[in-house]
Amino acid sequence: MNSTHSERLDYLVVGAGPAGLQLGQLLQAAGHGYRILESGHAPGTFFGTFPRHRKLISINKVYNGTDDPELNLRMDWNSLLSPDPHLLFSRYSKRYFPHADDLVRYLADFAEAFKLDIAYDTRAERIQRDEDGFTVTDQHGHEHRARRLIVATGLTRPNTPDIPGIETADDYSVVSVDPEDFIDRRVLIIGKGNSALETADNLVETAAVIHVAGPHSVRMAWNSHYVGHLRAVNNNFLDTYQLKSQNALLDGNVLSVEKDPDGMYRVRFSFSRADEVVKELRYDRVVVCTGFRFDASVFDPECSPALVIDDRFAALSPAYESVNVPGLYFAGTLMQQRDFKKSTGGFIHGFRYAVRALSRILDERHHEQSWPQRQLESDPAALADAVVTRVNRSSALWQQFGVIGDLIVTPAGEPARYHEEVPVAYAHERELPDSGDYFTVTLEYGPDHDKVDPFDITVRRTAQNSVDDAFDAAYLHPVIRHHGGGELLGTHHMAENLENHWDDPEVHHAPLAAFFARELDRRSAPAGR
Repeated sequence: MNSTHSERLDYLVVGAGPAGLQLGQLLQAAGHGYRILESGHAPGTFFGTFPRHRKLISINKVYNGTDDPELNLRMDWNSLLSPDPHLLFSRYSKRYFPHADDLVRYLADFAEAFKLDIAYDTRAERIQRDEDGFTVTDQHGHEHRARRLIVATGLTRPNTPDIPGIETADDYSVVSVDPEDFIDRRVLIIGKGNSALETADNLVETAAVIHVAGPHSVRMAWNSHYVGHLRAVNNNFLDTYQLKSQNALLDGNVLSVEKDPDGMYRVRFSFSRADEVVKELRYDRVVVCTGFRFDASVFDPECSPALVIDDRFAALSPAYESVNVPGLYFAGTLMQQRDFKKSTGGFIHGFRYAVRALSRILDERHHEQSWPQRQLESDPAALADAVVTRVNRSSALWQQFGVIGDLIVTPAGEPARYHEEVPVAYAHERELPDSGDYFTVTLEYGPDHDKVDPFDITVRRTAQNSVDDAFDAAYLHPVIRHHGGGELLGTHHMAENLENHWDDPEVHHAPLAAFFARELDRRSAPAGR
């Protein structure tokens, strides 16, 4: 029988993974009516299975030479933001790359510590929208209603390429992780990301031959600064390839996969960099490691979100709202559509700040709560003091480089207003052209930072603490931009520093104060000056 929960909440959150828990804690602290719907029996069920080989690639650096909790979050990629200073992942593991089971324990304790309103064993099977909000029907026929809906499910459907016969292969999500099952076997792994190379590394000691195949080049995270690209912890396989250990990377496209009656696979492969255009290769096992995508199948047609990036993600506005379904927001790894393969929005250490920003956006839009702010004198030295203090300590600007920044609004004749951790794109949307001048403060890598080998000592680098060359600094450094009238009016780069200490009075503070002085003077100058 269909049972209806008649209470209409402010918010329904679908998914009790890290993002759902983070948002639930923030909504609860703000006093909003909410409920989290979770298909599993505990929080973080995704991490009960993934990564398959159980080693996280999110770092957990416990010893950083400081007891400043904000600075420590720069090296803690697993903790959620919390008013409880003891609720940190570093209390669950000291390992630099922790075991996934430790994250599952941590998430369960986080949910329990705040007594979050979570309906477990509640899988969203249908999502509808009407003039009053959203209705989510679960597998039991119960209906859950809210004015606004936040989807925090992550990427849950395999991103299986359209290759004839690929359904006969093993998928990463279910294939055996016991290397003994691959003794003396020829193995093809389709995909070139972390899941593919993690799988290959696991089989190096037992498989006879391992080929890792895909149409794109392998991109190393240490080169691109995108932590979702191949991490060094998973690149042992590349060593075996280059040192001729019967393993190889295949650059090109799998055209078809056919399984013979005797269990062998015949794979037609089109090489992109070799003389032979198409070749048939034979394998004992084929494993598909091509990632995941967002599952939009539960939405009714009238409220189905528009999809982008090969339909893998919902298209989001700067407020993390669906571009075509008002009131439908997204949290967690789904937020990475806004900074796909550019920053850290797809990972806990990035989206925890984006989720906090979303909670403030919701307060602004729906609860008449202004973004937290403090007032400053509109004095160049005072503004420089505030920026230097923030860039030397903030974990949000450090982790969400180029995406989340601080916002300084400088209305003429009034004190400046300093807002912390505002998504930059939302700041531009929020600050209308007629609302006065404002400055954004971000940490950013330099132009083309991912185009050169960072270990090549023949490549010229900007000297640290070089004021004149700061605009060309490749490494992470503060960038302050002045906006007004809908235009970019000025940009200042603070000099790169090896230890990320941007606090030298002559090198960092004085040039920044001079920049503020010039820009504020520009605003007050008569027309034509």
